[in-house]
Amino acid sequence: MNYYIGLDLGTSGVKAVIFDKYGNEINSFYREYDIISNNPNEAEEDPNIWLSKTLEIIEEIKKLDIKKDIKSMGISGQMHGLVLLDENDNVLRNAIIWCDNRTKNETEYLSNTLGDDYIMNITGNIPVSAFTITKLLWVKKNEPNIYKKIKKVLLPKDYLSYMLTNTFYTEYSDASGMGILDIEKLEYSKELLDKLDIDINLFPKLIKSTDIRGNLKKEFDLNINLVGGAGDQAAGAVGSGVVNSDELSIVLGSSGVVYSPLDKIKKNKNVQIFSTCEYKTYHIMGVTNGCGTSLKWLKHNIFKKDYDEMMDLASNSNGVESGLYYLPYIMGERTPILDNDAKGIFIGLKNTTNDGDMIRSVLEGIGFSIKDCFNLIDVKKNSVSISGGGAKSELFRTIIASMINKEVKRIKSDEAPSLGAAILAMVGNKEYKNINAACKKIIKIKDVTKPNKKLVKLYDEKYHIYKKIYLSNKDLFKEI
Repeated sequence: MNYYIGLDLGTSGVKAVIFDKYGNEINSFYREYDIISNNPNEAEEDPNIWLSKTLEIIEEIKKLDIKKDIKSMGISGQMHGLVLLDENDNVLRNAIIWCDNRTKNETEYLSNTLGDDYIMNITGNIPVSAFTITKLLWVKKNEPNIYKKIKKVLLPKDYLSYMLTNTFYTEYSDASGMGILDIEKLEYSKELLDKLDIDINLFPKLIKSTDIRGNLKKEFDLNINLVGGAGDQAAGAVGSGVVNSDELSIVLGSSGVVYSPLDKIKKNKNVQIFSTCEYKTYHIMGVTNGCGTSLKWLKHNIFKKDYDEMMDLASNSNGVESGLYYLPYIMGERTPILDNDAKGIFIGLKNTTNDGDMIRSVLEGIGFSIKDCFNLIDVKKNSVSISGGGAKSELFRTIIASMINKEVKRIKSDEAPSLGAAILAMVGNKEYKNINAACKKIIKIKDVTKPNKKLVKLYDEKYHIYKKIYLSNKDLFKEI
């Protein structure tokens, strides 16, 4: 039997899951780390810790009896992050990760100097603070001594790949979230980079998601190759079987993501267009920053309870039905408002408000933000999959299903990004002819959650209030 590893470099930790060729989970390993946030708008992580945690996992894998039967590893990871290396491959500074919001000035510079339409026509997206290019411009302006030492610019998963294989690659699904990829030609835009006075040679060579990057270095004593892989959302979609244009994926992770493959590019300033894992194909994506980050903040700073206890409390409360609302904008927001200044809000607190009401209002606030994203993806979807840590909660799944008034299905594996990365490794090593063939064989449904008719009606009635809360406070956010 051949086995495959799906390595996923997430925001909260790195995970490696070993699957057999039928997608059955054999073993998994996880190492956690924290976001470094010294200022409210900053979010960084140390790439050296990513690597050390990954190497700990590799040591665990090497102890397994099946290690000689592991054929390949695929990799997925958090998108948009900026990793900088010097001429000796030393990390120059902490990685600036996807949810960092310090680049308001750089984002406005791109919009005002080059123009949103110009940039969107090249990249499929208007400039946003999450993208790698705005982070690089921030370093160029604010840390010139670091900038002049840069020899390599890498995305998070591609830094890991480089350190594991010594091959300098990225692939199209992740690179299209950097803000410099010509989305139709699928090559870096030299025209755009020249306008920004940035050397195109700093960036890795582009390969396909199923191309083989190279073998792991001999020093790791694990004789397998590493496949191109994908950004976490594209990998998670593959791992959920969402590979056709009538399918849609909702991911309840650190961020909340609504994702769907496209038959053809539909450029829209309110949502983002990226390449998928199949060459010359695309997906559309809406993102809410404060999904799992809101729940993690609530857990660690307010209630000090585990997630199961929190969900139990929320299941016996009323949330928006009692007039309590939450805006999940604790790290600014992307879709659809694209506002770095946006803040989190509880509104409607009363002397009768209890713990469960507050927790449920957070779940429903995230749900409304997912509804925002869903409404912008204006194509008919016959199938909606749901995954991520939040999808383990039946209550949360019911809230999401009721928000969008669609059945949502979970696959049997809880590890969609890792499974997707492993599937890419299988295809890259000819275990399957293509991604579609692999998904048909591997992806199996665990359960289906239907909308609650009462909640559908409630959320439809209350949605306009949720929208008003942001609009009423939009100008105030800029002052606080």
